[in-house]
Amino acid sequence: MTGAREPLRIGNASGFYGDRFEAVREMLTGGALDVLTGDYLAELTMLILGRDRLRDPRLGYAKTFLRQMEEGLGLAVERGVKVVTNAGGLNPAQLAEELRGLGDRVGVPVRVAHVEGDDLMGRGWGNGVLTANAYVGGAGIAECLRAGADVVVTGRVTDAALVSGPAAAHFGWAADDYDRLAGAVVAGHVLECGAQATGGNYAFFGELGDVRRPGFPVAEVQEDGSAVITKHPGTGGAVTVGTVTAQLLYETGGARYLGPDVTARLDTVRLAEAGPDRVRIDGVRGEAPPATLKVGLTRMGGWRNEVVFVLTGLDIDAKAALVRGQVEDALDRAKRRPEVVSWSLARTDRVDAGVQEEASALLRLVVRDPDPEAVGRAVSGAAIELALASYPGFHVTAPPGKGAPYGVCEAAYVAATEVPQVAVLPDGARVEVAHAAAPVGELSDDVAAELPVPLPDGPTRRVPLGAVAGARSGDKGGAANVGVWVRTEDAWRWLAHELTVERVRQLLPEVAGLAVRREVLPNLWAVNFTVEGLLGEGVASQARFDPQAKALGEWLRSRHVEIPEVLL
Repeated sequence: MTGAREPLRIGNASGFYGDRFEAVREMLTGGALDVLTGDYLAELTMLILGRDRLRDPRLGYAKTFLRQMEEGLGLAVERGVKVVTNAGGLNPAQLAEELRGLGDRVGVPVRVAHVEGDDLMGRGWGNGVLTANAYVGGAGIAECLRAGADVVVTGRVTDAALVSGPAAAHFGWAADDYDRLAGAVVAGHVLECGAQATGGNYAFFGELGDVRRPGFPVAEVQEDGSAVITKHPGTGGAVTVGTVTAQLLYETGGARYLGPDVTARLDTVRLAEAGPDRVRIDGVRGEAPPATLKVGLTRMGGWRNEVVFVLTGLDIDAKAALVRGQVEDALDRAKRRPEVVSWSLARTDRVDAGVQEEASALLRLVVRDPDPEAVGRAVSGAAIELALASYPGFHVTAPPGKGAPYGVCEAAYVAATEVPQVAVLPDGARVEVAHAAAPVGELSDDVAAELPVPLPDGPTRRVPLGAVAGARSGDKGGAANVGVWVRTEDAWRWLAHELTVERVRQLLPEVAGLAVRREVLPNLWAVNFTVEGLLGEGVASQARFDPQAKALGEWLRSRHVEIPEVLL
């Protein structure tokens, strides 16, 4: 692939383990492609795959991908499309072997390579750790493609490496071609979550037309690292500056987007419409990567149980106090009280409701303990035994169970030089791939951004923030990220000064006592907030009603603020 100068067309067919099964076929048959990627890994997925591996050491990979390849492998080889995926999870070598066997069974000669070295379970992380995987870059992928692989399977590479690796191989980029690599990383970040770049989960979805079945995105990557984001003709959804902006803000931290190949400066990204369903990304600047790699750790955190009491009609607070007191008394009398007992009351009820469900509030009890007995019968029995002895209208959303295990996701950091990324080529040769050169010390995440001149004073109207602003939110370990953007320069002049850290704390009372950091991205007319600790010990611990903070941005958009009338 080295030496080619035509744009590299990279499509994505999966944003998570469980995404649209037919997307592989749709992407391979729907239009021209050079590379098809699939992202199957997330923190929670690694925990799931770790439990699979405990049951059977031959597992630990995304089994869905193997089923997709029963048809997709022949389509890809027939059309000359390379397939690059992190579906190898905890066992890329085994998935590579399964793919070779599949090729033999279906009569498709296929050259399969894989990348390993990210698994650091042997490093002694302490008791209970189920998986320990470093986030490595795209250099191993590039090595496999240069060796002629048709399919490259990896473990825990960064999501964007699925694009930066093929681009580096195609154009022959060096490890210090930081601006070009940064452009590919930004394109990879747009592609990694599939249909989120084509109208899925989009704040202004009502403006996009038919979004019932969005197509998956394609990046046309150029030799200089710039790219055009598009989708196959005739597919649903849309690619606009707004949909691309929303995905760029998803699950990011500061203006410096740190990665093992390069540090991409998000504050330099420029977006422009380049035709129907075409958005150009250019201007991206890159810096050296940090000297360390992030390591995702998962472990079993203990046992968890949940009961949701439905409180209907009048005297909601009094009903909640009654049943809470009854359950607490039962837990105090139990052989072992759960280590953590938490209550939350969601006032979803309406006055004089015409539908019973709209007259009801939800009282949620969550218990946690290392001992499954402490959250099992002691809790479910305490709840169910009140069925005829508590508040009027007593019922629960589901029969209480015996509890279930929950996981914890954590992050650690190791020197990049201590993680030997290995490309296992189609002929079985093993090539150790050096990590990109890293600077001495760590890069600061602080980037000073000049704020625009504020709008002049004028009349305002109290309306939802979402009347002028879009948002996209998600999880980063125990932290939540929410990016907010606007679509006109005047709105940016207002938002940059209005939506401060203190203002976010006022609008979202749940984050009031937590550390909140704001980053300003003027080129995107956006501000990005990171809320530390909102998600407890990560998504697998289910610490709140919205455990991945997926709707945190929509809650923020629903809050009423004084917006200048000139913007409305």
